Amino acid sequence: MTTVSHLKVKIFADGADFDGMVKMYENPLIKGFTTNPTLMKAAGVSDYVTFARRVLKAIPDRPVSFEVFADEPDEMKRQATEIASWGKNVNVKIPITTTKGELLAPLVGELSASGIAVNVTAVFTLEQVQAIADVLNPEVFAIVSIFAGRIADSGIDPVPLMASAAKMLERHPKADLLWASPREILNILQADQTGCGIITVTNDLLKKLPLVGKDQDEYSLETVQMFYNDATKADYKIQLPDASH
Repeated sequence: MTTVSHLKVKIFADGADFDGMVKMYENPLIKGFTTNPTLMKAAGVSDYVTFARRVLKAIPDRPVSFEVFADEPDEMKRQATEIASWGKNVNVKIPITTTKGELLAPLVGELSASGIAVNVTAVFTLEQVQAIADVLNPEVFAIVSIFAGRIADSGIDPVPLMASAAKMLERHPKADLLWASPREILNILQADQTGCGIITVTNDLLKKLPLVGKDQDEYSLETVQMFYNDATKADYKIQLPDASH
């Protein structure tokens, strides 16, 4: 029976709600954290630097990813260098391209060569993975985040792609392939089976982790009982015709 404790893939919490992150930090299953500007905006974060420093003070010993938000490589480099200086556990997220589609592999290579732990994000294709693999410093930790959930949303099975990407990164023992934007608990098992080092998981999915390995007969019975109990609480009735007529 598969259980979470038997998985090799590391679970990172994905979000930007400070209280939620601190609570997840208390969970030994959570090995790291990721954020992005969209999550921060949704959580009401108004001061990027203040929020990041507050998070790093509360979470000093597990990896935390913060993303640059510039669109020009020179400014991205400046931001990345500054963000990396905030803590030894910081991974700097760099998008795979600019908003104009310019591949940022040269910048990733430059940052990696300087010793900065990068998290290359918004990766969707094997060509992009190869471009990153070609420039990473094998002596420096790095993350390559493939948005497997969004790939699946477009009708493409991400599992073969993730398996191929994992093989591409084998020559970089300090690089972790990350399964991003999961849609269901099954994705955690798929990430483990395809050789991913990390999967990001939202709070909604984290709540379902105890279901991994659950006995299916027991789960079936609980589901039937749920239907019956809800119908009883709602006091549903069906008026049957009198059998004597």
